[in-house]
Amino acid sequence: MLTSDKKEFYEALLDKKTEYEGIFYVGVKTTGVFCRPTCPARKPKFENCEFFETAQQALLASFRPCKRCRPLSHPNHVSELVRTLVEAVEENPEKRWKDKDFQELSVDASTARRQFKKRFGMTFVEYARARRMGLAMKQIRVGETVMDAQLSSGYESSSGFRDAFSRIMGEAPALVENSSVLKASWLDTKLGPMIAIADEEFLFLLEFVDRRGLEREVERLREKTKSAIIPGRTQPINLIEKELTQYFNGELREFKTPLALLGSPFQKSVWHELKKIPIGQTASYSRIAESIGNPSAFRAVARANGANQLAIIIPCHRVINANGELGGYGGGLSRKRWLINHEKLIKKVLSKSR
Repeated sequence: MLTSDKKEFYEALLDKKTEYEGIFYVGVKTTGVFCRPTCPARKPKFENCEFFETAQQALLASFRPCKRCRPLSHPNHVSELVRTLVEAVEENPEKRWKDKDFQELSVDASTARRQFKKRFGMTFVEYARARRMGLAMKQIRVGETVMDAQLSSGYESSSGFRDAFSRIMGEAPALVENSSVLKASWLDTKLGPMIAIADEEFLFLLEFVDRRGLEREVERLREKTKSAIIPGRTQPINLIEKELTQYFNGELREFKTPLALLGSPFQKSVWHELKKIPIGQTASYSRIAESIGNPSAFRAVARANGANQLAIIIPCHRVINANGELGGYGGGLSRKRWLINHEKLIKKVLSKSR
């Protein structure tokens, strides 16, 4: 988000301008809550504000909904079902919801899904997951110092932060014998926060935090590498953060960060072929299949595309349907469209500078 937008939103927050309802949400660093623009609470200082376009982004950044302005419901209208479920999540944010949990609250799961989807564009399960992921990602943002202090006290505490992190990232390295360690870091980008996981030599994972199935991806990575994953920084993470900044500024044609590709021989062949697609261009699944010498395997190519754990660097967003439609993308079609258009601009700028 541009600094000018942040200043505009902050002025709207101070003036409680109703026309900005639904345009942005504000996370308050000092309290850990996020609010709607018209919240009646005392206004924070500008430097203590983080602005988000959606409630889901605020949740994924570890902020909890304000109890005064209730940003997860329309102004002046709070569904009792929505209120009940939001409060239930706050009581146990690391919980993974199942059908029996809805039954215990005398809530119909399909009704909860519809009401949450209608209110703010995501289902209740997606909301609960975003809250859980947000808490876990907060551990990544605060860094190793806090994590080390928590690890030293063991897992007796019922802290939702640590429980959420351990559920997603795995056991603490102090509790895993003979395990290797991967470091995870939160990276803010123009298209939303991403998580990077690497050792001291290679980058293993780069994904948007709100990607569906991210928890399973991290779990598979942990199992394949037999590693514990903790918050921290390594040289590959520092490098990819620098390169992403250059990329989003339109100054980078090719990523140089060393990568660890964990996949089958077929998947690796597809990923290597993806990296050959020039910036500013696209290719179809069928063309990729032909390029690897297996023209009938376009569906398998699509699956390999979906299994890519290194978003943007291995440019699966450059693969589209043969009819010109965008096809799928784990980070969302709006991001895929933006990336393709952004790279066309990069191509024009770089070609002029030659």
